[in-house]
Amino acid sequence: MRTLDETDFEILRLLTEDARRPYREIAEAVDLSSPSVSDRVSRLQEMGIIRRFTLDLDRSKLRGGVPVLVELSVQLDTVDEIRDTLALTDGVEHVFTATDPRVFFQSRLPNADVRTFLTETFDTGEWEAITDYEVVVLTSADWTPQVTGTDLAVTCAQCGNGVREDGETLKIDGSLYYLCCPSCLELFKSRYDQFSANA
Repeated sequence: MRTLDETDFEILRLLTEDARRPYREIAEAVDLSSPSVSDRVSRLQEMGIIRRFTLDLDRSKLRGGVPVLVELSVQLDTVDEIRDTLALTDGVEHVFTATDPRVFFQSRLPNADVRTFLTETFDTGEWEAITDYEVVVLTSADWTPQVTGTDLAVTCAQCGNGVREDGETLKIDGSLYYLCCPSCLELFKSRYDQFSANA
């Protein structure tokens, strides 16, 4: 399995600045051909590093409301459910979870009325799982994702360990799986075959 090199990181940086940047322009910046850049971007998508290309909207120009950052203290077994609900809620721009049972989200709310927003967003069970919340009114918010200082962190589909450069890859039904060693590759294939036979 080939790891990311400096050219991959530069392509990611350029796409982070402008996801609509033409491959021709990227190719000139990284000293490759446009088809080579296209191949690298496709590989980054297969690896799950690039999940999608999207827009960065300035919501302040599209809707009213007060920008807020909300910290929710929640019951431990409901963190994922509450995060997922918020991620699908209109107007919520960013959702973060902490190692302890807290969920943070950024949104623009009419009159910064967080209590009304929460009661309208969550069903009774989720609302009862929120034990406390704090609100900070924001004066501005900037989102500047960076790719510098990072390395490829792929986990083995079989055992969950990190996959190093000498790891294995397996493509099944259009999905790409990463495995840390030949024994995990065989175990994964065997488990997949068994699951497919029983389906």
